[in-house]
Amino acid sequence: MTAHAPATLPLRFGYGTNGLADLRLDDALGLLADLGYDGVGLTLDHMHLDPLAPDLAARTRHVARRLDALGLGVTVETGARYVLDPRRKHGPSLLDADPDDRARRADLLVRAVRVAADLGAHAVHCFSGTLPDGTDEDTAWKRLTEALTPVLDAASAAGVPLAVEPEPGHLLATLADFHHLRRALGDPEPLGLTLDIGHCQCLEPLSPADCVREAAPWLRHVQIEDMRRAVHEHLPLGEGEIDFPPVLAALAATGYRGLTVVELPRHSHAGPRYAAHSLPYLRRAARLAAERTTGPSTVPSHGDPSATPEGSSTP
Repeated sequence: MTAHAPATLPLRFGYGTNGLADLRLDDALGLLADLGYDGVGLTLDHMHLDPLAPDLAARTRHVARRLDALGLGVTVETGARYVLDPRRKHGPSLLDADPDDRARRADLLVRAVRVAADLGAHAVHCFSGTLPDGTDEDTAWKRLTEALTPVLDAASAAGVPLAVEPEPGHLLATLADFHHLRRALGDPEPLGLTLDIGHCQCLEPLSPADCVREAAPWLRHVQIEDMRRAVHEHLPLGEGEIDFPPVLAALAATGYRGLTVVELPRHSHAGPRYAAHSLPYLRRAARLAAERTTGPSTVPSHGDPSATPEGSSTP
């Protein structure tokens, strides 16, 4: 029988398939259910529900049945490195000079919206891309708003929010940049935010907990990992500088009920071990957050946030 997080926990935790890239998708989903996760961040990629291969609708129906049988929620993520171009990481982007290249990325996002609707996902994640050489920022922002317009139309029709992620090094890198995009698009209803807690630690002027509070009205998806200030490196929980109980307390206080997904894309070499470590860590941090807010919690302890998985060195 699959063990899920106690009902008294207000947050729902997931793990990203981009951190389980060496597993077949069915095996990855089974692993996460067995570990007790509430859901999965499903990155559409050649190894996991390839969005460009034939019979996408039939394969999506299979995944939907599997998720339902396992009791897993899902969000759809679109950060696959080489799904569109085998030679350019994350290329082409929504900012490329070639309009046909921008359209290829937008088409991928529209496909992701359709997949998300068929899976019952709570959001579709995306990001802007990096500023191309020789392109000024005003031009890049214009390209971004134009390229996202048909995606937002599809998201509105499907009833699935599009959650844009501020990504270090990208045109849209910060919460301030997200608000710039939101205003440029006229604040469309389906446009939301993916907040990566590690990115807040990396480069935002506010603390991660304050970032959560500031982002609350637009929050549609959350990614979580550890990180150090000014270093964009996704670290296992407990190996960076983030104090997680205040972050989880702030997140619970917003009323956010989507998934909070562990994002460790460079740890697939030991994905099952990191997945097994991360959920007890987050549950323990959530219990500590509740104790600090309301006194001792009835939520059982499932792990120690100060612990790291045995043998966590990366080859």
